[in-house]
Amino acid sequence: MSEPLTAPGEGFHPHLHDVSGPSATTPLRARLHHVRADALDGDTAQTGGMRRFAAVSGRTVGSEKLWMGQTHVAPSTSSSDHHHGESETAIYIVSGHPEFVFLDDSGERPEEIRLRTSPGDYIFVPPFVPHREENPDPAEEAVVVIARSTQEAIVVNLPGLYALPAEEA
Repeated sequence: MSEPLTAPGEGFHPHLHDVSGPSATTPLRARLHHVRADALDGDTAQTGGMRRFAAVSGRTVGSEKLWMGQTHVAPSTSSSDHHHGESETAIYIVSGHPEFVFLDDSGERPEEIRLRTSPGDYIFVPPFVPHREENPDPAEEAVVVIARSTQEAIVVNLPGLYALPAEEA
């Protein structure tokens, strides 16, 4: 026998209701939260060429150390060059074949590296590493799920793809 679906905000315990006032955070920290696909929050930090939607954040569920959501990259589109500040970022490819571009400056000359992905692949982006996402497919949107080690989505847009000096990273 399966349980009925919960409504947005009902969490794991549908019989518990949110309360207002000083004790309002207690129920939020004592139960699971269900964020439906149609309830994602589009009011997030954005980068040109991409649409980010928060699922788990301080605002949506009261998280303190984690942000999770999804990003849609339109066909034949590239994001702006950017980094995610102090956040570690993990990316799971849901659909499409997005490419992730960064500058490898470990050799004599900086070299642009392009990681080509497929559904089911993962990408890890360390803190402060400038990069961009591209979707070279002319017809298919790319969709990825993103998890970050900070409570909100940090996006720092940059004028170019370059390695940050050590004192800035």
